[in-house]
Amino acid sequence: MIPDTRISHLNDKPVRARRYVLYWMQQSQRARYNHALEYAIHRADELSLPLVVCFGLTAAFPEAQRRHYRFMLEGLRETKDALAARGIAFVLRIGSPDDVATELSREAAMVIADCGYLRVQRVWRTNVAREIDCALVQLESDAVVPVREASPKEEYTAGTFRPKILRRIEEFLLPLASRLPKKDSPGLRLFSESLDDIESLMTKAGVGGISGAFHYRGGTSYALKNLEEFITHKLRDVPQSRNDPSKECVSHLSPYLHFGQISPLEIAMEVKKHPSEGADIFLEELIVRRELAINFVYYNPHYDAYECLPEWARRTLEEHADDPREYNYTIEELENARTHDPYWNAAQKEMLLTGYMHGYMRMYWGKKILEWSATPKKAFERALYLNNTYLLDGRDPNSFAGVAWCFGKHDRAWPARPVFGKVRYMNAQGLKRKFDIDAYVRRIDNLT
Repeated sequence: MIPDTRISHLNDKPVRARRYVLYWMQQSQRARYNHALEYAIHRADELSLPLVVCFGLTAAFPEAQRRHYRFMLEGLRETKDALAARGIAFVLRIGSPDDVATELSREAAMVIADCGYLRVQRVWRTNVAREIDCALVQLESDAVVPVREASPKEEYTAGTFRPKILRRIEEFLLPLASRLPKKDSPGLRLFSESLDDIESLMTKAGVGGISGAFHYRGGTSYALKNLEEFITHKLRDVPQSRNDPSKECVSHLSPYLHFGQISPLEIAMEVKKHPSEGADIFLEELIVRRELAINFVYYNPHYDAYECLPEWARRTLEEHADDPREYNYTIEELENARTHDPYWNAAQKEMLLTGYMHGYMRMYWGKKILEWSATPKKAFERALYLNNTYLLDGRDPNSFAGVAWCFGKHDRAWPARPVFGKVRYMNAQGLKRKFDIDAYVRRIDNLT
């Protein structure tokens, strides 16, 4: 059963008498625990029509690099095969996603869309709602609690957001059954690009930019393997080890969540089967913290700019903008991990080589960029550039919120100090005091 609050009608156009129902898959790139897919199957069965799933591959997604596309397309190849096993055709075409969906809508009785929260994703859906002549229905499947149900406004901190979302959580922690459609669709013979050779497909689509980051393979099967490994071997150690970068007590699920290759609802329901302090801490991160980030990008139009910061943070940073900096690195020095700080360099190298950075080191990494840049605004822009270019989960609500947190977002004022003003400060001595931080450096050095 899908709660009505996951469903939004994006236009008021009718259902047509045509060849198929179209699910325009863009954010929820998976064939399991996907509310949009299951709703589309239900509507196709009601209309006695086959279901077609489409995806628009654009090389123009803001800041996306070749490493991001490779990971995404590996996942889509798995999804295509999983859909085929259920008798559902998957059509991938090169072009702006809204144009691809609009083109395929001409033979569709109705279009089902999943939900994305970033500006470009919302513009695509607005364009399709306006351009097509049949019904467009959106299903929200990449948040445990739909964003507008969790809160009707931007929340100040996790402290203000937590009680609101927890009041609604049990309404949405519901299993989602999968079903086979009554009519197969592969026989419709719709043109689709091949996913057999991902490198060639990226070249054909005009995808460029940074490659590498081969430590992670895209696909739901890899996400589920990581989830099982985390629950079986790491969940019990979360209370004492989750923030220790010298230990890998993390799920490594953020890239898969970013591309919708695994459902946060499925993760939550699996973790809840193992009640413990570790499970509680992990669910706080997965639901409260992750969905606070979704709340941020959904309600704050400046989520990717310095102006997104709270007024107190901008004021205090500007008051200290002219404070002397002991170090003032160029963007090239930062990008290539050439600073005096071996711990920061290790974090940057982890990102360059793997497309991932341990969460605690992300905080330290961002704070140091603020400390080592000429102005806070320049620091913000540098942190966002590096984050979005190299991390597989960059360009994501969590990433936008994480960078902004380093500059005071979702935090409180602290005692004033040079450069930082009242924004929270972090230093290398704290790393040494809390962890075997040199073990982290050695682990990253071994990656090279």
